Amino acid sequence: MADRLSPLDVSFLYLEEPSTPMHVGSVMVFADTAEGVEYERLCELITERIAGVPRYRQKIRWVPGRLASPVWVDDPSFDVSYHVRRSALPKPGSDAQLRELVARVQSRHLDRSRPLWEMYVVEGLSDNRFAIISKTHHAMVDGLAAVDIGQLILDATPNPRTTPADRWQPEPEPSSLDLVGDAVLDYVRRPTAVVDVARATANDLRSLPGKAAHTLLGLADMARTAVRLAPDSPLNVDIREQRRFGSAITELDDYKRIRKQHGGTVNDAVLATVTGALRQFLLTRGEQVDPRSEIRAMVPVSVQGGGSTAGNHVSSFYVDLPVGESNPVVRLHQVSYAMRAHKESGQSVAADTLVAIGGFAPPTLHALGARVASGLSRRLFNTVITNVPGPQFPLYAAGALMLQAYPVVPLAKGQAVSIGLTSYNGGVDYGLLADRDSMPDVDLLAGLIEESLAELVETVR
Repeated sequence: MADRLSPLDVSFLYLEEPSTPMHVGSVMVFADTAEGVEYERLCELITERIAGVPRYRQKIRWVPGRLASPVWVDDPSFDVSYHVRRSALPKPGSDAQLRELVARVQSRHLDRSRPLWEMYVVEGLSDNRFAIISKTHHAMVDGLAAVDIGQLILDATPNPRTTPADRWQPEPEPSSLDLVGDAVLDYVRRPTAVVDVARATANDLRSLPGKAAHTLLGLADMARTAVRLAPDSPLNVDIREQRRFGSAITELDDYKRIRKQHGGTVNDAVLATVTGALRQFLLTRGEQVDPRSEIRAMVPVSVQGGGSTAGNHVSSFYVDLPVGESNPVVRLHQVSYAMRAHKESGQSVAADTLVAIGGFAPPTLHALGARVASGLSRRLFNTVITNVPGPQFPLYAAGALMLQAYPVVPLAKGQAVSIGLTSYNGGVDYGLLADRDSMPDVDLLAGLIEESLAELVETVR
């Protein structure tokens, strides 16, 4: 039986345009070991461990005539050295030079004739550091259990864990005739596919907390949001192909102190911090900001589901960030109230249900922003803010300590910047991907995030 892509995953291939590559990425910064970074050793780690994620040795084959969704097939020419590449900055490479390299790497589309991922080992970074840039196409991300290629090389100790010997042999690649034959067989075997989708959707609606009535209220609420246009914002423009990348480093304890003093959650403190940064950003640009000004963010949040998939649901909340409010504590309370109202109303809808209904939401947190129908993004929200909690203990790659982990969330059509953040080992690292032409000041916005957090911290006794 062919390993066929799901309709959702195929949609990311169709939605991909020159200005909107559909891959998610990461930037990991490491302290170099005394022996120095070994590109060959990192390639060996990938080769040893890639058996745990066989999708990363597979490529996409389209069915002739598009009779059915494309299929995953083993790549008989798989070459790890093609996917894991070596790069270097002129010593001593600065963080600004690294960000410029990240922007250029993330601007380029992945080669669809090969497995849809790449990794760059970047040497020459100042203070005896190196970086690893990864990018993976959304078509390869299948659920919260999906493993990013960058995770394969990480260990909880400086000594890499051992892995079983890999005796992988690629399956023969199907011919065009085989692909057509399999597509016809699928239709013969599953003539009720449409009915199955409808039945699965109905089951999902019944299984969500609050039962079907609350779920339908959630859909109605989203419909009202679509009618009520997102506020006009300089964050919504016609974007082009090239990118910029900004980063900010903050401390998790600061958000915890804010939560303890003022209530709410750590995520509320994060959103209030971003709200303050966006407010100052707009003022710096000379934009009109009055007490009623708002920026609508789509915020993917993990919610508890029922049954065996508990915890594997992601809801997308549309939160109007009060950028017109000058008081940081009042901003925090307004954000907390909005998030609490979303959660308590039962009007959030699990991502897998939305997928079955209309292809709205993705199954992973950082991927959620890019998995929204591209044509609706500008209408529904101004930007995406994804917050993914990571491990609060050190991780290593080939013995090198990971210092920072910045997410790279791709841009939706018509959106100038996306904001992702990951907490790791006591820190909270922000990655901002932006359109190169409309956001030459993305570094300013990144710096304002740190200033906005400091403003909130000052309110803590």
